[in-house]
Amino acid sequence: MTQAEQTSSVESPTQPHPWAELSPEHYRLLRLAPLPTDRTTGTRPLRFVQFGRVERHSGEQSLLRLTIQLPGQVLRKEVNLLEVWADHRNKEIRFGADSGFSTEPLNRGLGRFLLAQGVSWAKKKWAHYRVEGGALAMKDVPSEEARQRRDHFLRAQGFDVIYEDSRMLKARYSVGRVSELYDDWHKEKVQILPLLDASAMLEQADQNLATQASEIRRLEQRIETFRRDDTSLRFTIACLTVFAVFQAGLLIWIATH
Repeated sequence: MTQAEQTSSVESPTQPHPWAELSPEHYRLLRLAPLPTDRTTGTRPLRFVQFGRVERHSGEQSLLRLTIQLPGQVLRKEVNLLEVWADHRNKEIRFGADSGFSTEPLNRGLGRFLLAQGVSWAKKKWAHYRVEGGALAMKDVPSEEARQRRDHFLRAQGFDVIYEDSRMLKARYSVGRVSELYDDWHKEKVQILPLLDASAMLEQADQNLATQASEIRRLEQRIETFRRDDTSLRFTIACLTVFAVFQAGLLIWIATH
């Protein structure tokens, strides 16, 4: 290799994958059902989030990228992101991005939902493919409860979680083939809302707002009526007080003269 070729090879960085920056192309609305307050993750009110999806295919590989976006909240790029890569040369499926897998808000069923969607996509055409296992990062589970919740989430979808030491600091997840995984999730926690249902909810909310606005105007009118009556009563009481004082003074003057 000549010096010019060496310089060129050093200066040209590794080209990113052409699918590395794909943005969602299809969107759905998700309803996160209200759940009891959790002592670790706090309150879990009713929420609506946006579910994004994009996929690409080539002769060598396929990609499914799933994202969850929260209204009015900006998250790190790797949060609420699940990638499923299909390697058609080696007949292998890989779940998860290189940066790991984490969801926000926590403990709302989003992890199982995203993984179930990925499993369902992979099963349609490549159920016989092997599944690439991987290591589980301990930095993602700051507490024992979080570790147990993560392990339950993986095992519920069909993965095996294996610890390589007695202190449970090194763990791996694995499974044989895609067909061994499950594509179900807690549908009572995470619900996909069809477009018509979302429109009906918006119409109902608008009607409720109109009804509440009418009730507020009626109550304000009643309050204004009571305020006018109160002012009149205060004036009457003040006049009666002055008259009573005058009468008392007059009686005292007559009695003393």
